[in-house]
Amino acid sequence: MTGDLAQRSRAALGSSGELVQALPNFTPRLAQQDLAAAIADAIEDSAELVSEAGTGTGKTFAYLVPVILSGRKAILSTGTKALQDQLHQRDLPRVREALGVGFRSALLKGRANYLCLHRLNTANQRDLFASPAEVQQFGAIRTWAKRTQFGDFNELSSIPEGARILSQVSSTADSCLGTDCEFYEDCFVVKARQRALAADVVVVNHHLLLADLSLKDTGMGQVLPDAQVFVIDEAHQLPELAGQFLGSVVSGNAVAEVGRDAIREAEQASGTLALVRPRVDGVLSALRQARKRMDGLPAKGPRDAFMQWPTASEGLDELKDALVGLLEQLQAVADQTPGLLRCAERCRDHLDTLADWTGAQRSNGVYWFELGQHSFRLRYTPMDVSDSLRNQREQTQASWIMTSATLAVDTSFTHYTEKMGMNEPRTLIAPSPFRWDEQSLLYVPPNLPDPSDRDFMAAVIDAVRPVLEASKGRAFLLFASHANLRKAHALLKDGPWPLFVQGEGAKNALLDGFRKSGNGVLLGTATFREGVDVVGDALSVVVIDKLPFAPPDDPVLVARQQDIRNRGGNPFADEQVPQAVIATKQAAGRLIRSETDRGVLVIADPRLLGKSYGRRFIHSLPTMRLTRQLQDVQEFFNESNTGD
Repeated sequence: MTGDLAQRSRAALGSSGELVQALPNFTPRLAQQDLAAAIADAIEDSAELVSEAGTGTGKTFAYLVPVILSGRKAILSTGTKALQDQLHQRDLPRVREALGVGFRSALLKGRANYLCLHRLNTANQRDLFASPAEVQQFGAIRTWAKRTQFGDFNELSSIPEGARILSQVSSTADSCLGTDCEFYEDCFVVKARQRALAADVVVVNHHLLLADLSLKDTGMGQVLPDAQVFVIDEAHQLPELAGQFLGSVVSGNAVAEVGRDAIREAEQASGTLALVRPRVDGVLSALRQARKRMDGLPAKGPRDAFMQWPTASEGLDELKDALVGLLEQLQAVADQTPGLLRCAERCRDHLDTLADWTGAQRSNGVYWFELGQHSFRLRYTPMDVSDSLRNQREQTQASWIMTSATLAVDTSFTHYTEKMGMNEPRTLIAPSPFRWDEQSLLYVPPNLPDPSDRDFMAAVIDAVRPVLEASKGRAFLLFASHANLRKAHALLKDGPWPLFVQGEGAKNALLDGFRKSGNGVLLGTATFREGVDVVGDALSVVVIDKLPFAPPDDPVLVARQQDIRNRGGNPFADEQVPQAVIATKQAAGRLIRSETDRGVLVIADPRLLGKSYGRRFIHSLPTMRLTRQLQDVQEFFNESNTGD
């Protein structure tokens, strides 16, 4: 039976509702109203709902309307900081104004997004900055710090996101001094959390949500305020991210950061720097040697492979010895400042994590490593996060709404709900209002070799080139690996279309250039499968080179496959195929973004039609006309060009 909140939500989104009256471009959609009603009922019943909202459904308004009308305290979690800003700064105010409902909202990000006044105050140009440009950026930060109200680095448009200087002055859980900090009363993180506590609707991202879960899981309290409603947008990301947050990691960069912070803190205590600096230099030297001793190992792999590489384990032993020396010295001077005490605690934490990683393995997870050019990470990832996620939801006694454009595999949510620890939640598929059968075409080029063939990429580009000629560029080419991207780039670089290549610029800059070019071809990998919105004629083709199965040498995947076998399952059918289906749906979703968009999805992998599991991919995609004839593609674009 539909409750009062569901009826009010339907009416607000209907043809004579408040949103039509207040928002000039709002179009009522039955699928959106169905989704809003299902969310409203879940809110009233404090129930769990898993909902797939096809592209164009308008899922953001579908959850904002019942959340706002319910009057309950709500936490809205999005997949990225950009979506978080959009939700808080654009979508929430528009719906609030349309509904005429007064409420307080707050934006809460992870610590790293906020300026730390203590770290800014202790920063030393000689030790921290690698170039004159960074010194100049530091000056800009100091000037901004005097006038900013929120301390959110998003306000600093003059400094690119991810700039190294920001990590030197951002707040971190490791370096935070809590109430011992002299800037506690002015702390931007503390103020942001106070605003969240006082708000009715709090907008967070998945990283912060899971950081909160991780703290609760270790009995260390919480970051987020209590709420009655949790809405998880882009919910397909949550299980994988949860594995990262509920695991552990020690990285060379994090260890080096402790050393640099110890130097900064020692400079504030008379006579201490001369004692601490030699120990820090010893740690930094041991880090460099440890990474050098890992040369020859693959970019990532299981712990066993690492420990069997004699020089790698020797390097860790030397690093431990250096860290013990630093810890002993920091403990000897820790009573001089709260910062030195915190550095000693961080040093101890890294030693404990290293001891866990090199010691007896826990049976419910996988220990693995990954190497960068100058860095390394040693990770522990739990195999199954379902119990932790279920416990978190049960403790809240709140309604939990999971929504995304890509959650179902061949109309089934089982793959997702098992990972989330959900027992028979309510489910709903709200279909896309777009006419995919008329607006799009699925082209599977004939006669392509198996993706394992050495000439596969050359054959793919030969098959794709006439499609690009018919579409006049305007395409995303999405590759399963950077190696395939590089091969494609070499084959296309002399073509008539401007190329926008991942790695040759910031993501947003590439997208802006692509949109403005009018005939561009963007070459990217998984990062462009989701969270990218190109509406209109600028994007008319999406090419997927291979069905996006996870790399077979991924140590976490290998461990999960073995775990599934041990439980009597089929790792390929139960894990690899569903994950690849969802990734394919994400890529396909870039193609049609409005009622007037038209485009061709090219899947160049012959396994789509040649293997039995290919049907699961096709049945999971929007209903599209399938062809293997290039002529059909050419006629499709001829129709677009003539306006038929």
